[in-house]
Amino acid sequence: MSVSLVKAYLAPFGLENRVREFDVSSATVELAAQAVGVIPARITKTLSFLVGDSAILVACAGDTKVDNRKFKERFGCKAKMLNAEQVIRFTGHAIGGVCPFALPEEGVKTYLDVSMKRFETVFPAAGSANSAVELTCAELERCADRFDGWVDVCKGWENSPGA
Repeated sequence: MSVSLVKAYLAPFGLENRVREFDVSSATVELAAQAVGVIPARITKTLSFLVGDSAILVACAGDTKVDNRKFKERFGCKAKMLNAEQVIRFTGHAIGGVCPFALPEEGVKTYLDVSMKRFETVFPAAGSANSAVELTCAELERCADRFDGWVDVCKGWENSPGA
């Protein structure tokens, strides 16, 4: 059901036909890379964090890790990931399908990490653990639900493919 919501959300942007559904799981970066046929770094993982009483999403390249120092400098608190129940409540998507599209009316803000800018296109999930959508970074910025800016809160990608 979440994939259909994402497709409907992407329709006004003319991007709904780019959503791909797979017969295999794409719930992890590695599985998504295999399903799509790209290097893992091009898979966009959308991480969800508790900041105060709300949540934020940080979409980043698949070969990154959150840099706790950078995160705290940017958001003023330690990086604390949401639990499975909170992920569904705040994002409307289950773990493995979390994406910055078709978010519920909770006021969750979406940030995009600069680690993705080294690629012509990236592949965020599309609402399920067996889906993805290919987008340029400009398209992702344009259609990310409640986009609040580009951030630099990840590490480990600077010497990776495409960097």
